[in-house]
Formats: sequence, structure tokens, C-alpha cells
Amino acid sequence: MFGLIDGNNFYVSCERAFDPSLTGKPVIVLSNNDGCAIARSAEAKALGIKMGEVWHLSKRKPEYRDVVAKSSNYALYGDMSRRVFEVLSDHFARVEPYSIDEMFLDLTAFARVDYCRRVRDRVRRITKIPTCVGIGPTKTLAKLANKHAKTATGVSDFGDIDIRREAFATMPIDEIWGVGRANQTKLNDLGVFTVEQFAALPSASVRKLMTVTGQRTHAELNGVSCLPLTLAPDQKQTAAVTRMFGRPVETWTDMREALAVHAGRAAEKCRQHGLVASAMQVFFHTHPHNGDPWYHGQRSFEIEPTADSFAIINQAVAAGRSMWKPDTRYAKAGVILLDLQAQQDAPRDLLPTVDPVRAEKLMTALDAVNARFGRGTLRPGGIRQVTPWSTRANNRSSRYTTRIEELMEVRA
Repeated sequence: MFGLIDGNNFYVSCERAFDPSLTGKPVIVLSNNDGCAIARSAEAKALGIKMGEVWHLSKRKPEYRDVVAKSSNYALYGDMSRRVFEVLSDHFARVEPYSIDEMFLDLTAFARVDYCRRVRDRVRRITKIPTCVGIGPTKTLAKLANKHAKTATGVSDFGDIDIRREAFATMPIDEIWGVGRANQTKLNDLGVFTVEQFAALPSASVRKLMTVTGQRTHAELNGVSCLPLTLAPDQKQTAAVTRMFGRPVETWTDMREALAVHAGRAAEKCRQHGLVASAMQVFFHTHPHNGDPWYHGQRSFEIEPTADSFAIINQAVAAGRSMWKPDTRYAKAGVILLDLQAQQDAPRDLLPTVDPVRAEKLMTALDAVNARFGRGTLRPGGIRQVTPWSTRANNRSSRYTTRIEELMEVRA
């Protein structure tokens, strides 16, 4: 038996956990550069704010005057997700993180509904994050039950066939995990609009219409488990750091610095997973919608297998320099490390250009200092402490749980 627990309006709930004054108010969280709404409180949804709504165009509407718009704070959200995981790991033998706000649970050994209610209350008490729990004999049914739980009492058990049948009759097919818009259109053309109608289709017809992937979803809806818990995450294939600039970048000095920051961060991601990169891609481009002439520079090339920040920064800056075009207003840049593999499995050059032993010691020291005293405490030369081109985050809350200088202060 599977469970699926997710945080309600997770990003907004993280903000409210540290700022109770936001409770009961319409709150949204914006994407990078304070662009679009990517999370909404129930009050914001009631006002009609849509996911992806462009906020700088909408915020002047009179009905939105009381909306609180927060810049995204992924350091906080990631750490709150870790805390939820730790609470769940204390109560279940197996927990599979599916996304930052969703985790699958193994409920085989538990009295399902009552136990899930107690754990849900404990998560709320310890992390301040409200959640819903869906239960089902398959992952697809657990995820569907989770959606049903949001309109019920917070916990919904689709292991009970009667509850499942009653819900299926009214749930639209776009609620089903893995049924995208293209397949929705195909099913609608056949007169299939509800989960009940989809589950009743012959399996062979579903395979013909939606391939073996759709057939697997159909089987899971009918109680046949095809997706086991996966406790070991798949190895990362890429490490990407791409950002919109907070203002147009027009000088090579700023672009060089941006590429160095992005390359250094991508290398850090590799080291966190014990991986090295064998190729990389560097790009930057102008804004596609502000009327500037379009220019997109991009280079992809092989590199010596490495996760050394300095080696990767040098390669990224050299590639950027080769495609730099002056008198141009750049809006975005990125560095993507490719062909990642475990460090011990990577081929080794007989005559490497960088001493691997010295590089490993240096990176270990760099990561240890930054982990203890905060990212950016030690950084490569030529990178300023404050970068004026950085992504806008004009209303970001403090990183209460990951930056010691941003700890919440209590006065008594």
C-alpha cells in the first residue's frame, strides 16, 4: 500500500511558517527575477490569480491591491522539504522523495488512515507545513487520492473500493498522473471525460491510443501496481545553472563574472553528488521580447573529466569570450555540465592539465569553508561579493535555516 503526502501550497506555507502575519492573506510566490506566480495561497486563488500569471502586468489591478508577492527563496524551501522528509523518515520505513513538496510512503505495515492522520498532525506541529495524504494500492491511485484529499478531510483512502468508485465518477481525467493535454484531447474525442470512464476502457484500446505508458497508467488505476518505490535516486546526467539577469548585461566584465559564478556553482553541484563532467555547454542571449536585436551565442564542447571549479570556470569564460558580441544587451546566461559520471568511473588522462590530487584537496577545503560559513565566503578571484547583474529578488524572505547571518531574531 502506498501513500503520497504533499505540502499544501508548499512555497507559500514555507513563507507563512516564519511569518504568521501572512496567514489569512492572499499570498503568491514569484518565479526567478520576480516574473510569474508559481505558488498561490487559497486566498490568492479565490481572487482569480492564475499559475504563471505575469505579475508586473497584473499587480496594478484594483482587486490585487492586498496581495503579498514574495520573491522565491529556494534555499528555504529546499531545507523545509528536508525537514518534512526527516519527520516522515521517523515514522515510515521507506520514504521516496518525488519532488520538493511530494513524497511517496510505504504504508504496508500500518493502519492506514488513523496513522496517516497522526503523522500529518506531527508534520504540521514540527515543520508548520500543512499537508494532505492520499492512500492507494498503487502509486497512481495514491496520487489521485491525494488530489481527492484536498477536497475532503486531508486524508483520502483509495484502498477502499467504494470511496474510489464514488470519487472516480466525478474526477476529470486531467487529474490522473501522467495523462497530459495531448492524451486528454484524444480521450475527449472518444467521449471519455472522467476517471471512471477511462478506467473502464479495454486495456488494449488504451495501449493503441496512448502507448505502453498509458496502458501502465490504466493498469495502476485498476489496482495493478506497476511502479515500485524507488529509494535510490537516478544518477544526474547534467548540472545546469542558468539565470535571467536582473538588468541587461552590456560589458564583458559583467558577463565574464556571470559565467564564472554559474560555472562555479555547476561544479559545486557535481561535487555534492561525487560526479565529474566530461562536456559542457555555455550560452548567453538577448531578450526575445523587449525589442532588442536577437542574438544567441552557444558553445558545446568536451572537457577533461573534472569537477574542479577553477578548471570549469576557465573553460566557460574562454568559450564565452569566443562568442562575445559587444554593443549588445544580454538578458540571460547559463553553464550546463554534461556527460556526468561517478568520479571513480571517469577515464583518467595520462598527462592531465590539472593536478587531480591538488585539485581535490583544494575543492574539499573550498566546500568545507563555504558549508560552514555560508556560500561565497571563499570564491574565485574576480567574483564580487555583490553582483549587480544578479536575478531580481526584491521581496525575498530571509534564508532562516541556511544562513547564520539571517537567523530569526527573538526579543524578550
